[in-house]
Amino acid sequence: MSDALPFITVIIPTRPGQVEIKAVTAARQLDYPRAFLEILVVRGQQPAIQRNAALKVARGELIYFIDDDSQPPPQNLRHAVARFADPTVQMLGGPNLCPADAPLLEQVFAVTLASWLAFGPSRARYDCVGTLRATSEKELILCNLAARLAPLRALGGFDEALYPNEENALMDELQKRGGKLLYDPEFLVHRRPRPTLRAFVKMLFNYGRGRAEQFRLHPTPGSALNFAPPFFCLYLVGLPVLMLLPPPWWLAVLPLGAHALAVLAQTAWSAVGQGMGKSLLALPLVVLTHLIYGLGFWRGLFTRVKSAGAQAAAAVVVEKIPLE
Repeated sequence: MSDALPFITVIIPTRPGQVEIKAVTAARQLDYPRAFLEILVVRGQQPAIQRNAALKVARGELIYFIDDDSQPPPQNLRHAVARFADPTVQMLGGPNLCPADAPLLEQVFAVTLASWLAFGPSRARYDCVGTLRATSEKELILCNLAARLAPLRALGGFDEALYPNEENALMDELQKRGGKLLYDPEFLVHRRPRPTLRAFVKMLFNYGRGRAEQFRLHPTPGSALNFAPPFFCLYLVGLPVLMLLPPPWWLAVLPLGAHALAVLAQTAWSAVGQGMGKSLLALPLVVLTHLIYGLGFWRGLFTRVKSAGAQAAAAVVVEKIPLE
């Protein structure tokens, strides 16, 4: 990257016909010279295809991906430019945080997402965890992700057969080729979690399905931890049969007891930073996360994975948004 400020393209995928786009309002308030900035809104039905369409016309040396409801603070782009001064850095990401004025249910969802037992290292996507560091795809999320354009184009963009998890496969490939991924807890956006329990459950199921599909198409050792929830589901299904075995049948219950103790320990740990009330309300959701994610993972192992096709690509519309 040259000593001059790099040109940056902000890419925001959204649905056809959506009028109010919070991310556009926030992007217009980013503290960055207008001569070095463009905002592209991409309308369509499949975000991986939408983002690829924007990458083909983007003028930025750097790309900043945000979702249509992401709200980055004004300093994010200047912050990103400082991190990309290291030429080995290919991507930079940070957490998306629940706004303080969100409804209680959404705040409880946020506590669940930020818990180690529910999401492991991926909890860093939903909370400010640690300090600036080299990382993997486990800690980065596409609703708040900056990247160099050149390597993205060299890899052909996102795998359009994957959604979600299209960014995770791409990040794995970047690392295989020697690129560095950075996690910075100060590089953040505010974004509300799902508004209802039904929507939250659907998200968990899709996360599990997407991870299994990613593993099928782009297997890596980093996905090993994601097999824990599906095997836990398999254990629960087989538990009644195990308890019918001759003594010591009670040994079959030990993993369930260990899981219960782990959930209680997670709740106590979470209460220190998040408060006892929200942490207790999140307790059943942590268990639910394991079950729904696990079921989604099993589903993803047997889905027919294919690209959305030419029709979906043809329906994508890229709009350049005025900066003022």
